[in-house]
Amino acid sequence: MDTLINRLDSRDTDFTARLDRLLSWEGVSDAEVQHRVTDILARVKQEGDAALVEFSNRFDRLSVSSMAELVIGAERLAQAYADLPADQREALAVAAERVRVYHEHQKPESWSFKDEHGSLLGQKVTPLDRAGIYVPGGKAAYPSSVLMNAIPAHVAGVREIIMVVPTPDGVVNELVLAAAHLAGIDRVFTIGGAQAVAALAYGTETVPRVDKIV
Repeated sequence: MDTLINRLDSRDTDFTARLDRLLSWEGVSDAEVQHRVTDILARVKQEGDAALVEFSNRFDRLSVSSMAELVIGAERLAQAYADLPADQREALAVAAERVRVYHEHQKPESWSFKDEHGSLLGQKVTPLDRAGIYVPGGKAAYPSSVLMNAIPAHVAGVREIIMVVPTPDGVVNELVLAAAHLAGIDRVFTIGGAQAVAALAYGTETVPRVDKIV
């Protein structure tokens, strides 16, 4: 089956109009979408875990009755890493180390000095207590998203890292779980969409509120 490719040529008289249509955010973010997202955010804020379970069943086509079924423990992450073929484990390890080394160079440092008047001047760099990372799931599963979000947080000294990843139809990506183990993720919740972002922002009975979402 041939795939139709939409080609744009800047020399065409209708180029600007066609480009504007392709880039139009309103085409995928109309009032109805905004209303639904606002409703999801409000319900997670008010109802917590119960809303997360309901939305996960509805949008990811799951059949769970509690948040306990949407949590992946450290042992499961370690098993995913151990079960990978050797070449994939090596690829993840090399990637993780390259990311770490880069961000070690990027890390800002605290410094201070006393001026001629005896005043203490400087800057204090303090890591966040807790960060939340959203990792794509389902067909769009990228272990690189885990490494490139979690490792910089570790380098910065963030105390706890929470990961959310959707698992549509219950499908779990083993590479993503393995990367979470390698990156030292503290807790993993199999939730996605606006409800996952709301859970990280507001906190629920099970999902802790974070200081930053990436």
